[in-house]
Amino acid sequence: MREWRVVWSRAVLLSIMQPMTLAELERKVEELRAAWRAALAEVTDAEALEAARIRFLGRKGHLTRLLSSLKEFPPQERPHAGRILNQLKREISQAIEEKGREIEQREWERRLAAERYDFTLPGKWRPLGHLHPLTQVRLEIEDIFMRMGFDVASGPEVEDDYHNFEALNIPEDHPARDEWDSFYIDDTHLLRTHTSPVQIRVMKSRKPPVRIICPGRCYRRDTPDATHSPVFHQVELLWVERGLTMAHLKWIIEEFVRRFFGPGYEMRFSADFFPFTEPSAQVHIRREGGPWLEIMGAGMVDPAVLTEVGYDPEEVTGFAFGLGIERMAMLRWGIEDIRLFYQNDIRFLSQF
Repeated sequence: MREWRVVWSRAVLLSIMQPMTLAELERKVEELRAAWRAALAEVTDAEALEAARIRFLGRKGHLTRLLSSLKEFPPQERPHAGRILNQLKREISQAIEEKGREIEQREWERRLAAERYDFTLPGKWRPLGHLHPLTQVRLEIEDIFMRMGFDVASGPEVEDDYHNFEALNIPEDHPARDEWDSFYIDDTHLLRTHTSPVQIRVMKSRKPPVRIICPGRCYRRDTPDATHSPVFHQVELLWVERGLTMAHLKWIIEEFVRRFFGPGYEMRFSADFFPFTEPSAQVHIRREGGPWLEIMGAGMVDPAVLTEVGYDPEEVTGFAFGLGIERMAMLRWGIEDIRLFYQNDIRFLSQF
């Protein structure tokens, strides 16, 4: 029994070591060709095609393994065996190229169908954003005064106590400070309560004449309601030059009202008090016998303020006024609640 097993094993070994014949090679080539055609028929995209190429033509592919068997053939049979294998390799390579072009064409047609536009259809309306109504009003006010020869000046929104109060003739114990309930950041810095500090900074850096407007955001501890907001916008005007009087102030305001609101308005001044102007006044307007509406506070720059910035009140005089941008917008469009400007309701904002 042991001898039979040894003899049988040697027979198997000898059969394995026998070189492949051309007939066997042709049979394997036909089997491989059939397997390749079946695999190619299942390919539907570029990724599957690449996987099939690697499976048959890759470094460890089926055809590569057959090509490595050429050394087993006798020298006189190797050319014929090589032609058989190379023919199959050309067939597979050509089929891969054709399939690749077919997949590419199909993908291009799919994308073309998905991305095709019908230019005969009406276009889709897409709303575009526009400037906020407060920005529109601010830019219009700036344009009016720039056409009258004024420059636009700006300053920090976080101010120190000196520029926000003391330089404007409002010392620490002044009762007027109660009217500006402020947001303090520390003992000496706060969010500015008006844009008047910009006037101080400009006057300290320039010699007369000074013609500026100061638009910007301001902050006060107001409880939000229909007419108050803790954040609001102001535009203040300052003109300092030799020989200015209340008559010049009155003309500037009349010209602004005419250009901003249009003709047909009348205006009146009523006495008031501001620490930084003397005399001071409130300005009201009305149209065609309607109710009087306050639009701004104004007055001649107090001599103490001129002295503080290094101007000689005996040589130059000046006037200033301040108006709320929200107030101007509400008067122009008949808006009764200031909070509408800050709620970002598209239905409201799209009207302007």
